Amino acid sequence: MIPFLDLKAINQRFEVKFQNSFKQFLDSGYYILGNQVKLFEANFAGYCGVAHCIGVGNGLDALRLILEGYKILGKLKENDEVLVASNTYIATILAIKQAGLKPVLVEADLNTYNFDLDSLKSNISEKTKAIMPVHLYGQLSPMEEILKISKEYNLLVIEDAAQAHGAKMKDGSRAGNIGDAAGFSFYPTKNLGALGDGGAVTTNDDALAEVIMKLRNYGTSTKYVNDLLGFNSRLDELQAVFLDIKLPTVDSDNDSRRTIAKRYISEINNEKITLPHYDGSENNVFHLFVVRVKNRNTFIDHLDRNGIGHLTHYPIPPHKQQALSEFSHLSFPKAEKIHNQVVSIPMSPIMTEEEVVRVISVLNSY
Repeated sequence: MIPFLDLKAINQRFEVKFQNSFKQFLDSGYYILGNQVKLFEANFAGYCGVAHCIGVGNGLDALRLILEGYKILGKLKENDEVLVASNTYIATILAIKQAGLKPVLVEADLNTYNFDLDSLKSNISEKTKAIMPVHLYGQLSPMEEILKISKEYNLLVIEDAAQAHGAKMKDGSRAGNIGDAAGFSFYPTKNLGALGDGGAVTTNDDALAEVIMKLRNYGTSTKYVNDLLGFNSRLDELQAVFLDIKLPTVDSDNDSRRTIAKRYISEINNEKITLPHYDGSENNVFHLFVVRVKNRNTFIDHLDRNGIGHLTHYPIPPHKQQALSEFSHLSFPKAEKIHNQVVSIPMSPIMTEEEVVRVISVLNSY
């Protein structure tokens, strides 16, 4: 059996460092918003090339706190519209709704699984104040075009970078340093994953960073002094320790993922399987390797019989979720096609040559 993702094996590479750092953490006696969080924030900010990184509880909170911060700064207000992908994970949309803003769903592009740019432009109204591109599956959204559109209409650009740690544009700008601000997740399965929940906001906006620093910790400026109606969303000190140990390996792990992806794309040759679009650049870190098939259940049965792990990201589009029933009257044919056909196959920086060859063989035999 080739697992979809072996997190235990991925993290075993760091076990000795984890254990040593855990002892130091215990000996420190400091468990919330201590030096380890500050160290990781500085290192991750440096990695992304931004002025500020603020560690928070998870990726959903990262996006929500950005939006709440912009409301406090007067750049957003209740019921402003935010353009967001119709084929994203529900967390992106929840962040917008929970911040009292209105998500406007945008049709997907069948090749990139990012925004359909014509649909993006056609959904801009007087109420539109922000675009939230999702770097889905690890591939950057078409940011050059999005930045041009945002400049033309004076819109904020807030990256959902939860799946794109380390992805780069042609000019070298990394995910997290392309828009006005970005939200990251460090959920254990991510390319930079914690051993529990965690998230971060990155930005070059000094005022936004200052507000989010307060918002994540009950709105406090100093202990027991509350300037804002805040939240409790803080990156855990111990998770910061683990993340800081793993951060130096992100680029080499991403290179390994791209190497496997290139093999999949060049060696899987089956007209029943649609492979992802990839231009060979560093704009994709292959958090997931997603294929499309017309008869998903039949394909999954084939994978199961041959011992190939898989997951579906994601089986139900947001506008078909009961929790978002207000969007149920909408139709997004491309997004619906994506959700009906996608299957994620094994993709990991520690996959062996034998495993890669086996996956390719099984998909070619479908």
